[in-house]
Formats: sequence, C-alpha cells, structure tokens
Amino acid sequence: MADAEVKTFKSLGLCQQLVEACENLKWKEPTPIQAKAIPPALQGKDLVGLAQTGSGKTGAFVLPILQALLENPKPFFACVLSPTRELAIQIADEFKALGSDTGVKCATLIGGLDMINQAIALAKRPHIVVGTPGRILDHLSQTKGFSLRSLKYLVLDEADKLLSVDFENTMDDILKAIPQERKTFLFSATMTKKVKKLQRACLKNPVLVEASSKYSTVDTLTQQLCVVPPKLKDGYLVCVLIKKHGCKSMVFTRTCESTRLLAWMLRNLGFKAIPISGQMSQAKRLGSLNLFKSGESDILVCTDVASRGLDIPSVDLVINYDTPTNYKDYIHRVGRTARAGKSGIAISFSNQYTWMWIKQIEELVGKEFPLFPCTDDEASLLMERISEARRIAVMRIKEQSCKRKNREEEYDETDRFVASRGGKKSKKRIYKK
Repeated sequence: MADAEVKTFKSLGLCQQLVEACENLKWKEPTPIQAKAIPPALQGKDLVGLAQTGSGKTGAFVLPILQALLENPKPFFACVLSPTRELAIQIADEFKALGSDTGVKCATLIGGLDMINQAIALAKRPHIVVGTPGRILDHLSQTKGFSLRSLKYLVLDEADKLLSVDFENTMDDILKAIPQERKTFLFSATMTKKVKKLQRACLKNPVLVEASSKYSTVDTLTQQLCVVPPKLKDGYLVCVLIKKHGCKSMVFTRTCESTRLLAWMLRNLGFKAIPISGQMSQAKRLGSLNLFKSGESDILVCTDVASRGLDIPSVDLVINYDTPTNYKDYIHRVGRTARAGKSGIAISFSNQYTWMWIKQIEELVGKEFPLFPCTDDEASLLMERISEARRIAVMRIKEQSCKRKNREEEYDETDRFVASRGGKKSKKRIYKK
C-alpha cells in the first residue's frame, strides 16, 4: 500500500477496538513511521525503525503488540527496554492508555523505586513488562517466579543507546534469559547499522522502516547558534531567556552539578527554574518533570537523562548551554521541541574550544546555524546581578551539603554508641540524595 493511500489506522490493518482507542487519544491519522512500521509488524516481521523524535515511534510498536495480545492473551507477552527511567514510565503509560479497554496489565520495572512493590506487580502476571535493563535483570535474578521464557515480543526503544558499550553486559544477560523464537523491534531517532550489534539483538531478516534520514531534524525546528566567550556564558543564558520570555524551555548541561547550580542561580534571578539529573532520587526526578509539565516551572535545567524519548508537551525552546560532543546527543536534545508538527527553537552555545563539534553537527544535519541576536554588550550588562545570584546559589548548595553531612555523621555516631552498649543499630539512616 502506498504511503499516500494510508489515511486511517484501520487501513493499516488494526482491529476496530484499537482504532477506537486511537480516536479516544485524538490520534486522527497515523504518522509516517506508524504507517510504515505497523503493517509489517502485524505480519509478524522483525523491525528496525528510524524516525525523528516526536514522530510517534512509541505508538508504532505499542499498537501491533496490543493487537497480537488481543489475539493470543498471555502473561509476560512482551518486554520493552528503555535506557532511562522516565522514558520507561512514559512507554508504560502509552500501553495503559491504548489498552485501557482491552484489560491489558503492565508492570514498570525501573531503578530508584521499591523492588518489593515491583515484585508484587510481577506476581500478578502482567502482559507487558516495561523497564530499564539493570532493574529487569535484577528481577530476573532475584524475584522468585519471574521469568521471560514465554516472551513473544522484545522491544528496544532508543536502541542505539541500549546496544552501546554502556549496556553491553546487561543486555547480553537479558538476551540469554529470553527465548530466541520471538519478534524483535528496534526503534530510535539515531541508529547505528553495524551488523554486529544487530546480530547481538538476534533479529531475523528485519524490515528497515525509515521516516527520516539518519541525522535529520524536523523542518519545523529553527536551529541557531550563540558564539559565547566563557566569562559571559551565564550572561548569554539569561539574555536568551529574557528575549524568549514566556517560552517553555529546557537547558541542557554536561554535569549534574551544573544543573543544580544553574537552577538555583536562575531562581535567584526570578526565573521559575528546576533541575533534573541522574544524581537525584527517582521521586525528585519525577517531581521535577511533573512541575515542568504542569507549568508551575517553565525552565527545566537538565542533563542528557532528559534528552531521550520524553514527550513533554509544548516545549518551545531548547538551549544547549554545554555543547554536545556527539551528534546523537544533539539530535535527541533538540528533539524535545518541535514535536508532532509544532514549531520550536534550538539554540546552541559555542566557543573556540567547541567550535569543531558545532561544525560537525552542522555538516551532519545539512544546515548552517544562523547566529541568535545577542551581543557581548547585552550579556555584560547582566553579569553583575548574575554573579551575585551565582554566589548565593553556591552558598546555598554548600549549606545544604554541610547539613546533609552533619545529619549523616550524627546518625553514624548514634549507631556506634548504641552498638558499643550491645544494642542494635538504628534503622533510620540518611542517604545521599
């Protein structure tokens, strides 16, 4: 069937129950990746899917799995792996939304949350398991009665990350624990096509479906550049945020420490900024995301933990405060805006030390980034107030660190005293957050 003829979910071969589920979510017609991926998936073929962020990749694998589940309902029918906790939660929510009228049961297994509650969810024998590789492997080795030996579908979302060296050992262990006779879907916005990695995932004659070129960004995204002297970097950040007042913005930094410092600094200047990073507890990370999604905060200062797959409505602006050193990181970061046909802006900061990274990104995406209208003079005028705001932020962070350290030392001293008197150590502990 030609792409031009595909106008409805029904024409893709989906059953009426799922067509109605799409209508309930206000999905009027399939996106290009859904139109290309769903028919071969319904035919039982393995898939390698490549599409821009915000193009509906999750629906492209959720819908075929739900249809197969309706035809043959079984526990532990499908397992979806995600490199980040937040993306795993989002995928599980989409399964629940599309399968709300089908009785689908879904368990989410991610780090940072209680394993006992997750084990209870597994004991109910859910149809779908969504999670991060490390936590799923923990349950496979520790949770009695949990097995994926009857698995029918394996999905790797953000597959390029899951097939990287970072997850290599964990992924190998998971692949050993699941049957080779299964359907496998790999999806990402950026995909390496190395045969060795695809063989590790045990695909069998996969169908390659592409709704974008390997390095493309959407046409509705405006990409700009700020050439920033290092001493004026914070000045340029504040200058951009002032000029883009009213925009819902994500500011990407390289380190967890920077997210916290910049968020405090911006709050001291009157901005509604909140941080999110891998060093935060899962509860705090979800809290930050919810505040940003609800609009109570309009600036999310984050590391790349927030760059992959997250669908945050109405992000208007992405600022690369620290230049991404990898073109994939750039594609995923700027993909947080200009989603689902909407427009958006991405502004990258660069200097003489990072200029080559920007030129490489420009070459790969096929665009030369115009300069954002902000000057050294404008940034310099703001630096006095910014320096004071940063100084207060540093003091505040040091105070919090000292208080946390003192509480930890206090409990350690109490435990040593109790133990010396023959008692049991206190169960109440203060853990680093």
